[in-house]
Amino acid sequence: MTRISIVIPMYNEAPHIARTLLAAQRAAIAAGVQCELIVADNGSEDQGPHIARQMGAQVLVLPGLLIGALRNRGAAVASGKWLAFLDADIEVPEDWLTLLLRIEPAVHVDVLGLDLHTPAQAPWYADAWQRRLLRPSAETVQTVRWLPSANLLMRRHWFDKIGGFNESLRTGEDKDFTMRLSHAGARLLSVNQSVALHWGYEASWREWMGKEFWRQGSHLQLLRSNGMSLRLLRFPMLSIAAWVLDIAALFALLNGQVHLTLFFLLVTSLPALALSMRQSMKHRDLGLTLQLWGLHWVRLQLAGAAFILSLCHWNARRPARG
Repeated sequence: MTRISIVIPMYNEAPHIARTLLAAQRAAIAAGVQCELIVADNGSEDQGPHIARQMGAQVLVLPGLLIGALRNRGAAVASGKWLAFLDADIEVPEDWLTLLLRIEPAVHVDVLGLDLHTPAQAPWYADAWQRRLLRPSAETVQTVRWLPSANLLMRRHWFDKIGGFNESLRTGEDKDFTMRLSHAGARLLSVNQSVALHWGYEASWREWMGKEFWRQGSHLQLLRSNGMSLRLLRFPMLSIAAWVLDIAALFALLNGQVHLTLFFLLVTSLPALALSMRQSMKHRDLGLTLQLWGLHWVRLQLAGAAFILSLCHWNARRPARG
């Protein structure tokens, strides 16, 4: 019988870990596979580790490590021929493993991941931000260059071939990991015949901005680990340009040049509009376009600040979260 080891990094996820583990167990039963649950805990101060043990998971207590190291430590003790990585706030559908294991031999793919969505009660900004990545139901599978690690499934030898996750990255470790898999010859597939639910959505506007600022701090590290790339440079340079235009608009306003101020602000908003239209066009939803326009504008400002602080060797650390 096929054996799958599911590695789940965790930090203070008591509200979600039971749901995550139960859904994974149900998916394994539905697929008729043996399931090994490994929780790599980053020193949680809540009941998360206790709940995980009650549900039959092996819990590794690993305080002070970044999230890539947590996943690597979990994989190191895994015994399955297949490796799966789940975040601690993800609820996979019951056909998660059935679907992916059926697709893998049919299309000769090496690494698979399901699309994500938010629960119905998520606030508009969390819902819109997740919807921007969803594809129409007609596009059931798509070959991609990288996958998020919220849910990943792969044969063990691919993980070993590239040496696992980069343990020095505070964030962006999933993009780095799957891009290295792609460079090593692995075929990555994103699947949306079923979707996984992300229960760790941002419950407040402040939390959304904080997470985006944290995520945008990965650009410089990704460039260092993957080499200079126009694809990786594109968004940081766009965010720096937005900052320059914002400063120009401020100086124009201080000098009483209102028309020039409005011109600079209009130009600054165009990249955000282009991004929102590109991502929302497939949904044919004007409301989503407008929501994403505002969110992308804020994200550009946050990305510029995060990139500048990275250049200044800002080394603030954040606990690794599942």
